[in-house]
Amino acid sequence: MNTKAFRPERITRKYRQTINAAPHVVFPLLCPVREAEWLDGWRYEMIYSDSGLVEEGAVFRTPHHGDTDTIWVVTKHDVKTAEVEFTRFTPNATTCVLKIAVISKDENNAYVDIAYTYTSLSPEGNSFIENFTEETFLEAVIFWEKSMNYFLETGQQLKKNE
Repeated sequence: MNTKAFRPERITRKYRQTINAAPHVVFPLLCPVREAEWLDGWRYEMIYSDSGLVEEGAVFRTPHHGDTDTIWVVTKHDVKTAEVEFTRFTPNATTCVLKIAVISKDENNAYVDIAYTYTSLSPEGNSFIENFTEETFLEAVIFWEKSMNYFLETGQQLKKNE
């Protein structure tokens, strides 16, 4: 028996993106199906969705770094307020609540406020949180920001190695 008691860890990371399009153009892209159009490397499998796109109650899965798949549930999808929330579960590792809000910057530009809150479920989850540094987080969300802007400008994906 393991005598060392497991203590769950929690971390929240936040970032504000600036996207060169109006909120009504940006918000529909925050969808697992649409994300595959603009984010290089994004892979998912839709498990349940009445519309086939993002909607409250939709469930999908993504591969998780060669480990057990991560299961995602859309826990909020409000077109009027341009807010979407995903709750994700990676068995024996972490849960995560991802909150995204699209806010008008001006007539043709939007801010996208992103907040990830991870909670560990195991020592492996604690290791993930320990390695989820501000630098690692910023690298991911800045690439996401550049990718969306590139897609909106060109209609094509920005490749990770470009």
